[in-house]
Amino acid sequence: MPNKKSGAPLPPPLPEWFPRGVSLLRDPALNKGTAFSDRERDVLGLRGLLPPHVSSQDEQVHRVMENFRGLDSPLERYLMLEGLHDRNEELFFRVVTDHPDEIMPVIYTPTVGLACQEFGHIYRSPRGLYVSAEDRGRVAEVLRNWPNRDARIIVVTDGERILGLGDLGANGMGIPIGKLALYTACAGVHPRRCLPVMFDVGTNNETLLEDPLYLGLRRRRLSGDEYDALMAEFIEATQQVFPEIVVQFEDFANHNAFRLLETYRDRICCFNDDIQGTAAVALSGILSALRVTGGRISEQTFLFLGAGEAARGIADLLSAAVVADGLDEAAARQRCWMFDSRGLVVRSRGGLAEHKQAFAHEHEPVSNFREAVEALRPTAIIGVGAVPQAFTCDVIEAMAKFNHRPIIFALSNPTSMAECTAEQAYAHSEGRALFASGSPFDPVEFQGRRFVPRQGNNSYIFPGVGLGAVAVQATRITDRMFMTAARTLADTVLEEDLAQGSVFPALGRVREVSADIAFAVAEVAFSQGVAGIQRPDDLRGYIRQQMYDPHYFNFVE
Repeated sequence: MPNKKSGAPLPPPLPEWFPRGVSLLRDPALNKGTAFSDRERDVLGLRGLLPPHVSSQDEQVHRVMENFRGLDSPLERYLMLEGLHDRNEELFFRVVTDHPDEIMPVIYTPTVGLACQEFGHIYRSPRGLYVSAEDRGRVAEVLRNWPNRDARIIVVTDGERILGLGDLGANGMGIPIGKLALYTACAGVHPRRCLPVMFDVGTNNETLLEDPLYLGLRRRRLSGDEYDALMAEFIEATQQVFPEIVVQFEDFANHNAFRLLETYRDRICCFNDDIQGTAAVALSGILSALRVTGGRISEQTFLFLGAGEAARGIADLLSAAVVADGLDEAAARQRCWMFDSRGLVVRSRGGLAEHKQAFAHEHEPVSNFREAVEALRPTAIIGVGAVPQAFTCDVIEAMAKFNHRPIIFALSNPTSMAECTAEQAYAHSEGRALFASGSPFDPVEFQGRRFVPRQGNNSYIFPGVGLGAVAVQATRITDRMFMTAARTLADTVLEEDLAQGSVFPALGRVREVSADIAFAVAEVAFSQGVAGIQRPDDLRGYIRQQMYDPHYFNFVE
């Protein structure tokens, strides 16, 4: 029967088991707080349990933001938002969606790094699942304890390489929680479909092992066959319990990250965001920058500070883009150079890790990064090694000496690990740098110009990739999907963005961008035969219908 006031259908009758009274107010998935209508308060046993004024959701958002802005400490803001998430899920995501520029740096980088470091000391309520070394033989049983069987995306970490902070063990749970909040806020993946997992195999961090408030296993990390066997059990259990799941590997150390991706990428629907997501966002930034410089990607030379999973992932995707622009694979790889803790990665160096060998080229050893810049004369330097302030004034000035518009990407997280600040990049390049960073920097006024640097943050990429994969029930996530996602993101950058020094779109457009990426990824899934559904007539409309919008539902007329 239609609603006489609006013509819309009435909500279905509430089942007998539906919570009422205080129980309803304590369920974050159903609680609307002061926004329950008078009729709902009568029917649901809420009369007298709430202040009499019925608030709109907009009024509630206003109240939250007033309190949020009144806090000076980023960690206090993080805890405030965590508390909101635990009380009222719809309002939490409405706040994040309406104010991404203010909220995302708190629920994710850079503040999430501090929250992870303090995790055992600020822990308040459970969120996500913990699969530990003590669960061997019963991992599937642990996963079945998760209340939402429609989970579609797992973000899992073992905590060994959290951002640029190193081994934080079980404290790393803040990363999957934050990533999945971004899946919902940025791409509309329903929170019921999101599952954060901490794969706790111990920690080698002595400080944590001695901390009386540390919440993880108090033991040294599993390694070798024991580690692999537990991971194999976990992966098998995910497929049994959640057969349509996408598994995102997050913040694993190099020695596990590459091996796990190669082991499982052709067996299940999975990806590693640090390798593939970072690569896509970096390639997108380069493509945007080239719209300013006017060069072709096959004409560029890239020098990475860092030679880990992020550097290798970016180098692989850049090489693929160079091949698509006309060079052969060997020549394309020659456009990418890496510099690690021992200096320039060159072929003559002994004992090179396997993931570095493809980008070890013929060159004399160089131990100083500025000297490497002088020798190679790159058009772009890309910092992904978590070496703070490594892009010194000498390095930036050298880049500006032989590039009219030097590309300088300081992508390490959190802010304390950034290779340089936005202000340093502009000041030491006479305002000519095309800059992007992993953590946010404020706009910079320099010589009468206002520059608006933007984050080269994976939140532009992984939410849309995940949404596209979930929407079409993809059986695999392919390299071509990330190439397509990078190009789609670059296409969303407006001329007015470029004019102010932004090589990425405004965060306020991230849901629109994610929808475009999801559509492009879904198209690739159908073209490569890895989609699990028949192609809808209106694929773009179908994907938009999948996107959760955090507005309240009226439980009664």
